Amino acid sequence: MNRPKPDDFFKDWKEREALAEAMIPVIGKLNRERNVGLYMYGRSLVNRSVIDLMKAHRRVRQVEANELSEFETYPLLQEITKLNVGPAHIDLGKMAVKYMKLDGAVSVADFVASELAGCIGSSAKPLPQPQDVVLYGFGRIGRLVARLLVEKAGSGDVLRLRAIVVRHGKAVDDLVKRASLLRRDSVHGSFKGTIRVDEESNTLVINGNEVKVIYANSPAEVDYTDYGINNAIIVDNTGVWRDEDGLGQHLKCPGAAKVILTAPGKGDIKNIVYGINNGDITADDRILSAASCTTNAITPVLKAVMDEYGIKHGHVETVHAYTNDQNLIDNYHKGERRGRSAALNMVITETGAAKAVSKALPELKGKLTGNAIRVPTPNVSMAILNLQLEKETTVEALNDYMRETALYSPLQQQIDFTNSPEVVSTDFVGSRHACVFDSKATIVDGTSAVLYCWYDNEFGYSCQVVRCLEDMCGVHYDMYPKR
Repeated sequence: MNRPKPDDFFKDWKEREALAEAMIPVIGKLNRERNVGLYMYGRSLVNRSVIDLMKAHRRVRQVEANELSEFETYPLLQEITKLNVGPAHIDLGKMAVKYMKLDGAVSVADFVASELAGCIGSSAKPLPQPQDVVLYGFGRIGRLVARLLVEKAGSGDVLRLRAIVVRHGKAVDDLVKRASLLRRDSVHGSFKGTIRVDEESNTLVINGNEVKVIYANSPAEVDYTDYGINNAIIVDNTGVWRDEDGLGQHLKCPGAAKVILTAPGKGDIKNIVYGINNGDITADDRILSAASCTTNAITPVLKAVMDEYGIKHGHVETVHAYTNDQNLIDNYHKGERRGRSAALNMVITETGAAKAVSKALPELKGKLTGNAIRVPTPNVSMAILNLQLEKETTVEALNDYMRETALYSPLQQQIDFTNSPEVVSTDFVGSRHACVFDSKATIVDGTSAVLYCWYDNEFGYSCQVVRCLEDMCGVHYDMYPKR
């Protein structure tokens, strides 16, 4: 069902603009007081501007055979506020499209009450008490995880960023410089909020969250209980230690309880791709890895394709943004080719992502090869999956299946979908999905398929890390629609 064409586009815009404006305080109050997160086809509506909300509505036309506007969502939002909805994640866009298909067969109030029946009446907090989180290292991933933790603080009953551990830099105003890097980002834009710097107590106050900055050269130097931090999950962003012995140093620190590594783990460490094998996380796990950005990007798509068509074998080629490991200009580097200027060259290098997939999907062990090309862009990468399937299919059938998977399957947080013929890499900066399936690039010839998947290797990956964090400490929300 499509909305009728307006007689006066300007009047229509102004009316929708007013509704979007009215939605902002309602969305904020639900999040702040009840830990209710509202989404529009997977995109968060919390702390968004009027234009952001309107663009989120407009985007729905790309993935549904429907136009969607604030005229359809605002009445549903009003009804949600009348219900005693407990901690939950609600996709307002999918709810509105479902109601539109009923064409007025039931009232808005009855529909919303019925759809959210499982979320009503719960007053239980997601956790008995807030979970302390410490970031060990404050580079690209560390700063983005910090932004996410502050954004998702909600009522303060869930994950609480309590401290950041770094080595003291050479600058006298080290704390000011670190605050500036959090406040301003050349790729992801300015931080949405305020940051106060208290150099006397080595504290950053980020949107009201007091975060201690602890200077230490190794985990052995830190006692978190000195800062009132207990039972904390340590997020190791340094990549210095990737095995159990190295990461186990964190667990010797008073106040630390668990560790998650933001890089592939070695040895017997569980490599978790959220949405795929996070069910393997147990209460006894004290050290986990969130795998790599590329493994997180390709594993959900491979899982979906394997379930529907089967995979005989395949090759994964990643076209990856350059990273801090490479040189800005030609200089010595212990790795092959990586010494050449990242800003001027495409650089062939290795990736362990294809082999790492088997740690989350054992069925694909030995079936995938992989390689990588680093290219002169600072963020957003692409994975090209060249697969031999066990069943024949067509471009149309495979794309339709991936669209349904992205919108309505248990993988809807991991896989996004685009059918735009004009998108390029910068359009995916800030994507919160592990990857975005580009349907316009799909190639199928019988059992041969070539699939193209974009991924924000910084922010999308950081979102997966935070999802693992929530799972580790037992934060589980009621979801609408159910996955």
